[in-house]
Amino acid sequence: MDNLTHSLVGLTAAKAGLDKVSPGATTLCILAANAPDVDVAILLFGDRWTYLHHHRGITHAMVGVAVLALLLPLIVHGVDRLWARFRNQPAKTKLRGLMLVSIIVTATHPLLDWTNNYGVRFFLPWSSKWYYGDLVYIIDPYLWLILGGASFLLSAKTRSGKVIWAVVAVVLTLLVIGVPVSRNIVNTRFLTVVWISAVVIFIALFALGASQKFGNKIAFAAFALVLFYWTFLGYAHSRAVANSHAYASTIVATGEPIYRLAAMPTLASPLHWDSVFETDRATYRFTLRLMSDNFPTTKVIRYEKPSGPLAEVLEKVSQERPARIFLGFARFPVAQLADPHCTTQTLVQLADLRYTEPGRRRGTFALELPVDCPTSDEGGR
Repeated sequence: MDNLTHSLVGLTAAKAGLDKVSPGATTLCILAANAPDVDVAILLFGDRWTYLHHHRGITHAMVGVAVLALLLPLIVHGVDRLWARFRNQPAKTKLRGLMLVSIIVTATHPLLDWTNNYGVRFFLPWSSKWYYGDLVYIIDPYLWLILGGASFLLSAKTRSGKVIWAVVAVVLTLLVIGVPVSRNIVNTRFLTVVWISAVVIFIALFALGASQKFGNKIAFAAFALVLFYWTFLGYAHSRAVANSHAYASTIVATGEPIYRLAAMPTLASPLHWDSVFETDRATYRFTLRLMSDNFPTTKVIRYEKPSGPLAEVLEKVSQERPARIFLGFARFPVAQLADPHCTTQTLVQLADLRYTEPGRRRGTFALELPVDCPTSDEGGR
């Protein structure tokens, strides 16, 4: 998930009562909620393929999360003790309380990351297998609303706090209203109406003194609502998988078994799902809409499995570092030659079909490598 969502989880957890266990616990909650993303520091020492190889790696695995959960409170408590000694004052933080906070909140990070289709490798360094929840898009405005609304009600108590929350609300609202220019979201009007209505309701609740009346029950209600939302998405996902299988069986050739299939969420649209499936002959992608007989809502994309000259080219480039890392990450890798009729040199184009297609650049989700032309005219699609 994005770091705003992680931060809001940490802040909501603090306001649920964890901020009472020790001074500095609120700050630690926010730090712990984001701690596993310390792996982004690898960008200082390597290129984008180094980042792809290590992102959501050991710091998101169980062993790494455990180390971070113990290390972070030791650092916070140590800094507090040094500062207290410098000022000739007793230390304020309580190590035992900080440990409890850190263990609870740090564990939420890999759980949230598991819910989307990027995946997490829980059992590194012993196993590099990826696990995917396929429930929540990597950015979810509805989670921003639920957790942000609760955090606002419980933390906007000072003038500066109110100003900060006002700025956050304005910036996020502009982002949500600006979403219609993006092709990544389907039901923009519904999101805009829900977002603006919720913002108005939270402002009204704040004016009516909801935080004084209900206290940390608001935080618990927010987490309960998140669990309910996940349950709804889980049901929607199960229907998406079933419908995808039903439709996939109608478009494959006779005797073409479906090996594996994934239904993945789309941005802020729980009824629309991206479906990708693989057979022994090809990899397919389409988007479907639940509660509708007219699916899929997009044309079916099909890439044949590499064979002949393309397979030979892939075998050669798979030994190169970028291709090796990319293929280790890609869940549904597909490939084609940019110009299968070339005479000297062309590009072999790789992509992870859950995100993009070959030849359409999208950061580390696609890769192009120069290769000598194959001896045959056979392409890759």
